[in-house]
Amino acid sequence: MAIIELRDVRKSFRMGGGDLEVLHGVSLSVGRAEFVAMMGPSGSGKSTTMNILGCLDAPTSGTYLLDGRNVASLDGDELAAVRNGMIGFVFQGFNLLQRTSALANVELPLLYSGAGARERRGRASEALTRMGLADRMHHDPSQLSGGQQQRVAIARGIVNRAPILMADEPTGNLDSKTSDEIMHLFQELNEREGITIVLVTHERDVASYARRIVHFRDGLITSDEENKDVRRGVA
Repeated sequence: MAIIELRDVRKSFRMGGGDLEVLHGVSLSVGRAEFVAMMGPSGSGKSTTMNILGCLDAPTSGTYLLDGRNVASLDGDELAAVRNGMIGFVFQGFNLLQRTSALANVELPLLYSGAGARERRGRASEALTRMGLADRMHHDPSQLSGGQQQRVAIARGIVNRAPILMADEPTGNLDSKTSDEIMHLFQELNEREGITIVLVTHERDVASYARRIVHFRDGLITSDEENKDVRRGVA
């Protein structure tokens, strides 16, 4: 069974006196432990699709099944639980609290899961260590490089041990060497731990690290293909 499945999903936004449809019937199936890049120019619909996949927005019509459950049937509390327990997020802008240590930033998702202080601290420390930041846990974001900040953001995305990690332009603010290191981390999480990764990018070089590339244009999927020449990141 696919862990993610969209069936004929459409999305419209109210614009002035009418509705503007930005997704025109998107169908997409993602299996467990896949690494999928969604690629396309600005306005192609890839980020709107990512917001729907992450339960941050709802389709106007169509069906979204997440691990076999129809997302439309979930109430607000259930959606919050899904976002916290099923999906980790990594964003281009890192979205870290600036006057808070790396450790406290990574602990944040655990505050909503009911974990006690000792468990939160232990799991956050473990996640940061896995990201190579054992010696940076008590540094604020202003004391970290861009690559280190993104590693903190990834640690925060995996600390709840969610089976899905969604990354929206995660290398957009990084130089090419640091981007390669970050993409290596995503490959390791996917291949060694079986985390399903869905990545949004407009850069072909970044998409080439994924095992499958889905192209968007004008609110439609125009191609969906296996990447037979996967680029390997370097630690």
